[in-house]
Amino acid sequence: MNQDIAVSRGISLRRVTALQAQLTGMMDRVLPAKYRTYGRQYFRERLVPRYLARQQTIYDVGGGATPFLPPQRKAWLAARVVGLDISASELARAPEGSYDLTESVDISAYAGRGDADLVICQSVLEHVHDVGAAFASLASILRPGGRLLVFVPNRNAFFARLNLMLPEAVKRRILFALYPHKQETCGFPVFYDRCTPRDFRALADACGLSVEDERHFFICSYFFGLLPLYFIWRLWILAGARIFGAQAASTFCMVLRKPA
Repeated sequence: MNQDIAVSRGISLRRVTALQAQLTGMMDRVLPAKYRTYGRQYFRERLVPRYLARQQTIYDVGGGATPFLPPQRKAWLAARVVGLDISASELARAPEGSYDLTESVDISAYAGRGDADLVICQSVLEHVHDVGAAFASLASILRPGGRLLVFVPNRNAFFARLNLMLPEAVKRRILFALYPHKQETCGFPVFYDRCTPRDFRALADACGLSVEDERHFFICSYFFGLLPLYFIWRLWILAGARIFGAQAASTFCMVLRKPA
């Protein structure tokens, strides 16, 4: 009986969330395009494809069970893909043919071979205790002239600040109650160590990497089903972008190059 009530409440909550998501989505459409471009989508569909070429050696850092390149596209590119992830079990769950080599490693304590044409690091560094050490590791993977493509949430984002304040069990419970579909991709511990555009530029410079491109995004999906929080978040974004610029972005991505 109690289980039936809990299920019913969960369904009702998701319906309310879906309705509020529709309303907030409608409101969001009146904002300039700058505030409506999703960083993760831009990174996956527009930025990374620019740098893919045939017969590259590509390192997928943190891809685990969901590698960036599906096996079919990897085969078409004739790419050699190395999968690095802290979890061996996650790497083992990847579709067959995703990786030519896998290594279960902590990216902040890894010595690369300097053989990568391209390193893809998507939504990983916010989960690392020491991002400075991780940058040094990532730089060691690149061959001269190779590029690191990185996407990360900004430590200054409204959701990031909430994430750092709330106990782990509490935020997981709230997140998965509102968005059950995020259980596969979210909920891992986060630290956001030096995860800001300014800090990343400084870390890149310290590792001898040049910034070829940098993009900032001012949207996330967390608050679209929560009308009160949506308004607070949007005010934070609009005011922050005007006052602090890129430092107030929700997410950002960079293209970093190792000198030839």
